[in-house]
Amino acid sequence: MTDHRRTRLWGDGRYGSEEMRFLLGDLHRYQLFVRVEGALATVQGRLGVIPAKAAEVIGERAGRHECDMDRVAELETVSRHELHSVVKEFADSCAPYGRYVHHGATSSDVIDTALALQLDGAIVLLAERLGSLMATLRKQIEKEGRRVMIGRTHGQHAQPVTLGFKLAVALDQLTRCLERLGELRGRAVMGKMAGAVGSMGGLGAQGPRVQSEVLALLGLPEPRICAQAVARDRIAEFVCWTALTAACLENLATEIRNLQRTEIGELAESFAEGDQIGSSAMPHKRNPVRSERICSLARLVRSLAGPALENVVTWHERDLANSANERYTLPEACVLLDEMLVTAIAVLDDLQVYPRRMRENLDLSRRSHLSEAVLLAMIDRGTDRLDAYRILQRASAVAAREERDLVAVLSEDEQVAAALPPHELAGLAEAAVDVGFCEELAEDTVRRSVEALDKASRGGLTCLAP
Repeated sequence: MTDHRRTRLWGDGRYGSEEMRFLLGDLHRYQLFVRVEGALATVQGRLGVIPAKAAEVIGERAGRHECDMDRVAELETVSRHELHSVVKEFADSCAPYGRYVHHGATSSDVIDTALALQLDGAIVLLAERLGSLMATLRKQIEKEGRRVMIGRTHGQHAQPVTLGFKLAVALDQLTRCLERLGELRGRAVMGKMAGAVGSMGGLGAQGPRVQSEVLALLGLPEPRICAQAVARDRIAEFVCWTALTAACLENLATEIRNLQRTEIGELAESFAEGDQIGSSAMPHKRNPVRSERICSLARLVRSLAGPALENVVTWHERDLANSANERYTLPEACVLLDEMLVTAIAVLDDLQVYPRRMRENLDLSRRSHLSEAVLLAMIDRGTDRLDAYRILQRASAVAAREERDLVAVLSEDEQVAAALPPHELAGLAEAAVDVGFCEELAEDTVRRSVEALDKASRGGLTCLAP
């Protein structure tokens, strides 16, 4: 019998790493159900809630049990209850002590605690991916960061920047994403073992100790209070984080796509000449397909935040309105973001940089980027700011219309000459391109990203060295 749930998600294997897909897949999930049941029995045996021998057998067999997915699926066709089917399949292997499996627990105790273990594994993997991408950005900043290029606002030439500055802005966003992940981990990863409605009544006199020790055994934090299910604001916060991180990745990918335009051509994805196909119809095409994939998946990841927020609302102590959609929203958010991060690392690691086109584009606007420097110089010489602005605005319009160099047009303007001696105007024009503090700002951003990664590593969020 084939369990359809093993292939129901994530583009039938096209997206996401095998590691992430396994973490969020049903087989691993069911194995975690069994692990939680084993931890529960172990603690209950230690506290005298169930016979010590029963706890020993259940705990030992939970440690080596391999779920029979076909058997679980068969049982579920009868019971129509997923957890019950997993519990029965495991309990049958614990004879003659199977009756003590799941003693005093409710479904959410096991499902939500297993979910916390799944989520924690996914968070650590995503943090490692994020750290790798940040390291790749730092490598490119070090290698190509001093390249001067025109900055653009509203799609128009503005003032010069460096490539390192541009990449550092993206690095700064991703640094905040890593910091947010570290902050939310302690809230989103939360197990529970509190029985029906969360009162711990079914766990007996030792209820609070049972929950505390089970979660400690599993390496999970303990909620201060909980209804029958873990409150879904915790899960919603994580899914919202994936949506925000996806948006930051799309921002970076969109910049690469724009700079790869034929008319700009300053950056590009690498292309496997002789093997890769750009367009099936046009052999000359070198399309930014990986960056476009990031942008496409980001739109889907962001859409998952809506259902996650809706799931915060519940009827009384528990209902199942969250359950069906959560089978998709949480795994898809993790798997798709994993795919985006892996793809972004590949794009940035082999990013193609074209300094000649940067120079050509910088010259394309015929030194119009000097308008602010001339404006400030005229103000310093006593010209009213608005008057100076209008003079520069008119001169810029003439330069654009007549396709002339802005400095040449300004040198013919009597009002400019009256405020700014010709030799000073010439000095502004001859000076090296002013990129302000781009290099210093990029260096500071790199330093802060290293500090953030070091903090995450010390907090157990990522094993990557900064």
